[in-house]
Amino acid sequence: MLSRLTRPQALAVCALPAAALLATAVFAPLPFSVAQPGSTANVLGAYRGTQVITVSGAATRKTSGQLRMTTIVATGPDTRVSLGDVLDNWFRTDRAVMPRDAVYPSGDTVKEIEKHNQAQMEESQDAAAQAALKYLGLSPDKVKVTLKLADVGGPSAGLLFTLGIIDKLDGDGSGGDLTGGRTIAGTGTIDAAGKVGAVGGVALKTQAARRDGATVFLVPKAECGEAKAELPKGLRLVPVTTLKGAVDSLVALEKGKGPVPSC
Repeated sequence: MLSRLTRPQALAVCALPAAALLATAVFAPLPFSVAQPGSTANVLGAYRGTQVITVSGAATRKTSGQLRMTTIVATGPDTRVSLGDVLDNWFRTDRAVMPRDAVYPSGDTVKEIEKHNQAQMEESQDAAAQAALKYLGLSPDKVKVTLKLADVGGPSAGLLFTLGIIDKLDGDGSGGDLTGGRTIAGTGTIDAAGKVGAVGGVALKTQAARRDGATVFLVPKAECGEAKAELPKGLRLVPVTTLKGAVDSLVALEKGKGPVPSC
């Protein structure tokens, strides 16, 4: 058949399947999510009309400055992401193309994922309260901490929750604020022993932090490289691995004395 066609005709016929495959690749759904900087929330204050941190059984102090937890917003698990979407967002500094399994590691439906994220948030809140009270030498039998952050899931606010509890109860330990009146932002999981863990999406979270006025960003040390890659101007990175290290760094910043690590 092809031998009877002219060369241009033969090339045109052969090009049709290739064009069809290319069109299929461009519009077919791919296992990716597109993420961007999300909202931030000051854990020392209210979020959507509700106090984030409430303490009973111990006196709290008036704080200045802000401790802002950060988030990213990603396309939903059931959103179709095509090759065109990937190419459009790949080189944007305010977007990240991430494997869907990295954004939604558990569950097949939106409800399952929401349930999983809510469970992670509740575990994170429990660990944050335990870590803060242990750091301050307070008994959980006498001091009760309630944490509320509507419509935010996952464990990545753990570090900021813990620092917020400490600031409300004890500040810097000598009458001052952990923030030193600054707007401090950050991210990181935490366990009851005070160990800080990595979370993902750090480069986008630094952008959200700077957009909302932060000048210092606490980042899990393991994610320094990612955070530095697209670091907004005017935002200082402080790497942390433990709760004690984070508190020590904030106190050093506040007082202008002592070493403050950098990425």
